[in-house]
Amino acid sequence: MHKLLSRQIWLGLSGLVLSACSMIPGYERPPAPVPQAFPSSSAMPEGVAAPDMGWAEFFADERLRGLIAAALTNNRDLRLALSRVSEARAQLGITEADRLPNVDAVLGSTTNRASRDLVGAAGRQVARRSDLNVSLLSFELDFWGRVRALTEAAKASYLASEEGARAIRLSLIGDVATAYYTLIEFEQRIALTQATLTARAAQQNLTARRASIGIVSDLDRLQAEASLESARAELAALLRQRDAARNALNLLAGYTTEMPAGRLTEIAQPGAARPLPGLAAESLLARPDVAAAEQRLLAANASIGAARAAFFPRIVLTGAFGNASRQLDNLFEDDSRAWSFLPQIRLPLFDAGRNAANLSLAEARKVSAVADYERTLQQAFREVADALSARAALRDEVEAREKTSRIQSQRLALAEKRYRVGLVSFLDVLDAQRESYAAEQAWVQSLRQQITTEVLLYKALGGGVRKDEKVGTS
Repeated sequence: MHKLLSRQIWLGLSGLVLSACSMIPGYERPPAPVPQAFPSSSAMPEGVAAPDMGWAEFFADERLRGLIAAALTNNRDLRLALSRVSEARAQLGITEADRLPNVDAVLGSTTNRASRDLVGAAGRQVARRSDLNVSLLSFELDFWGRVRALTEAAKASYLASEEGARAIRLSLIGDVATAYYTLIEFEQRIALTQATLTARAAQQNLTARRASIGIVSDLDRLQAEASLESARAELAALLRQRDAARNALNLLAGYTTEMPAGRLTEIAQPGAARPLPGLAAESLLARPDVAAAEQRLLAANASIGAARAAFFPRIVLTGAFGNASRQLDNLFEDDSRAWSFLPQIRLPLFDAGRNAANLSLAEARKVSAVADYERTLQQAFREVADALSARAALRDEVEAREKTSRIQSQRLALAEKRYRVGLVSFLDVLDAQRESYAAEQAWVQSLRQQITTEVLLYKALGGGVRKDEKVGTS
């Protein structure tokens, strides 16, 4: 008995050693199908590399930090992604368990009664049996690395789900910040429109009085009224857009938010983010969506190893040793010892091409995973390049629009002054009003675009992936 147990243990250890044999193809990261450097990289200002900068460091606005923290706790999309991480982690645990023997202890008693017709008059009609066994349940000696390949594929899938959750987390942070700045933009534009509406209402009253005594024509009066109604329509449209932006922020944060106070020029601006030193592709590898795509590629590569191993024999061990007796009282006697050992070798002889088709499927999925990885890299490069180009252009645009707004305000004041003394027509005043209002609105919009471009660049560079290691933390 002891010799048999020693032989079983030796076979099990041999199987574990031989399981180091793997048919997984050697993995090499595909070359990055992107340029070697980002455009406008020479104009990159000083700052911390985005993956090393946590979101709490990047965003200086206290109210915005509170909204982001709430969103990371309450957002349902992020909760769904985290549940998928837990699911993948559990699946990995199930797959890893297949690499080790499953041993059960079984204590049971069986009583059978046979008919007299079967056993005869002198036979025993009632048979009893008690068993106490330690059982080895269908342990596969992984000679060809099939189980190991499945485990590697499950591990890569789990890591891909973790990176996917990080990508959703980063996207959520960027979306909250963008919605927050957009809401402030609408609040500032509404305040500007309300001031314009008040000024045009006063202008319309003045024009109506002057028209009633014949100083100006009815044409000027109608133009003043049209200008007033145009401002009212613009205010209504902005209020509608403001409410929609607030609803979007509430959805992201998971609760009803208060209206943010202040102007875009007064709030704390986000920090400066820059790519990692080195090549463009090396910076992009820090993005969680790129890392997730590579993990999916690794899972597809490991699946090829499992499909290859399916062509070879599978050796499965099943056995048990313990005690068996007709009476429970005699179960632990020396002569009640019992054991069983059932090794099996399963050799695929004819499967109608199933294994070959599974291998072709695994190889095709790897080709798809390579294409997905390359496409993700290209999309990442484009996002960073767009943000860098926008950052450089918006700096000049905001400066020019601010100057234009000041000039148009001066022009409007001069036109109103000259109109009161009769040097210009009311049409000149209306034109100056429209130009001044449009210039201020455009300046506010471009200022918001400049701020959100910093957010987009931080997100495109994989902001905070090194700083915030644990998925789901704030």
